[in-house]
Amino acid sequence: MEAFPNTPDAPEPKGHSNEPIAARLARLLAKAKGFPEVAGVYLMKDSGGKVLYVGKANCLPERVSSYFLGSTDLGLKKQPMLELITDIEVIPCEGSWEALLMEARLVKDLKPYFNTRLLDDKTFPYLAITTRDEFPGVFVTRDPSAERFRNARLYGPFISGASLRHAVQLLQRVFQYRTCELDIDSTDPRNRLVRPCLLHSMAQCTAPCANRISPQRYREDINRFCRFLEGKRSVMLKELRAEMRKASDEKRFEEAAILRDQVQAIERLDERERRGDDAQYDWQPEVTISIQDPKLGCKSLQRTLGLSQEIQCVEAIDIAHLGGGETVGSLVCFVNGRPFKQRYRRFKIQTVGNDDYAAIREVVSRRYREEGKGSELYPDVILIDGGVGQLNAALDAFSEFETRPPFVVSLAKKEELIYVQRESEPIKLGRENLGLKMCQAIRDEAHRFAQHYHHLLVRKRLMPGDASARKKVVDRPANTSQGKGKKLDKSKPQSSVTPARKSAKKTTPKRKPNS
Repeated sequence: MEAFPNTPDAPEPKGHSNEPIAARLARLLAKAKGFPEVAGVYLMKDSGGKVLYVGKANCLPERVSSYFLGSTDLGLKKQPMLELITDIEVIPCEGSWEALLMEARLVKDLKPYFNTRLLDDKTFPYLAITTRDEFPGVFVTRDPSAERFRNARLYGPFISGASLRHAVQLLQRVFQYRTCELDIDSTDPRNRLVRPCLLHSMAQCTAPCANRISPQRYREDINRFCRFLEGKRSVMLKELRAEMRKASDEKRFEEAAILRDQVQAIERLDERERRGDDAQYDWQPEVTISIQDPKLGCKSLQRTLGLSQEIQCVEAIDIAHLGGGETVGSLVCFVNGRPFKQRYRRFKIQTVGNDDYAAIREVVSRRYREEGKGSELYPDVILIDGGVGQLNAALDAFSEFETRPPFVVSLAKKEELIYVQRESEPIKLGRENLGLKMCQAIRDEAHRFAQHYHHLLVRKRLMPGDASARKKVVDRPANTSQGKGKKLDKSKPQSSVTPARKSAKKTTPKRKPNS
């Protein structure tokens, strides 16, 4: 048999099953034809249950059944895989774009024996707007956690880097934002000596480097660009389509084709991962849009909820699972609007599978057992990821305690509505509301933390021989340096509990004045 493609530390696949190969391939072919006719991801497994190969498909039965036809030739590298496959598992997706994202995530997590692509640490591209700068820049990045993008507004991930860059170039003609790495200070007297780059001559940049625009006007352009990215794109698409039809009617077909490509580039911006009503197939965590001052977010949320006491501590709960398997819960804690990771908790759900409401009730009963007895203090606000159903499930669990929490809310996805206990109608805030942004940041962090634990459990199930994954998957606090029963002293300054960030010098190219 040919040598198997492998990474240095990949486990050896299990040997052949006792089932005759012809009967086994016929059985797998019949199973593949019974899969739902949707896009998705498929996992080929050996007799030991280990994943040999992860692939994506626009139509699961057509793609997977093609492996087991008599005329199939998988090539030199993958043909030996047919002698080892004994089972197939599939994960349906909403579309091919989601299957692409999920395939990349699973290959990176599982490192299957026969996968040779997507094994590096390359991620999908994001769009970053450095809103903390006086003149924010717009960049495409595959490393959104880099120091230079700290507190930046991030959008993504997107499945096509080429389409994203094309759209950024097109939108630059309208909003004229900068894409350079210059560190611009509007009060620098040397700016008047700077010659703007070619983009200014092409009307694609307003040249803030040469003081050709004020910081206030530039910020207005950036705010309009952000609103466009958040859904105000219908007007531009309508104008582009009208211009395309006009060019076609006038037989300027080459120009019409360019306009068609520009429309398609903008439309492809919608092909990014969406969070469904549950976390069933949500593999790639969303990006948190950070707010500049967390304390202002706390004050805004306090006014929104009508609380008389200042909000200092907020805890959030989220549930993650994959079709009811490896159901986990997470709890994150924010103090004065910043993560307090010593209080993070994760829970392996023990009583239910594919039931988010029951899982929330279990997490609440396990996490707030001591608070319910009155021996510890509740946080100021408890945030549940979900809608009114998830909120009622949490309130049902709290109703069994002697002591009730001061305030419980839930944040619904898509519409971003805040449901409040004892209120029949949800609260709808503007997208720029700092209280809503803080709730979104805390909700997304709980989602990320739950997904991280869920991925560890999935890896343990699919690769039972992986000792490193088995060592990591323990139902315990994320940081065991403090016991669960330790109280949080709100009177102490919170700077002592927030990990200090190392300062990093920002390297920017120097500008040369005109000679």
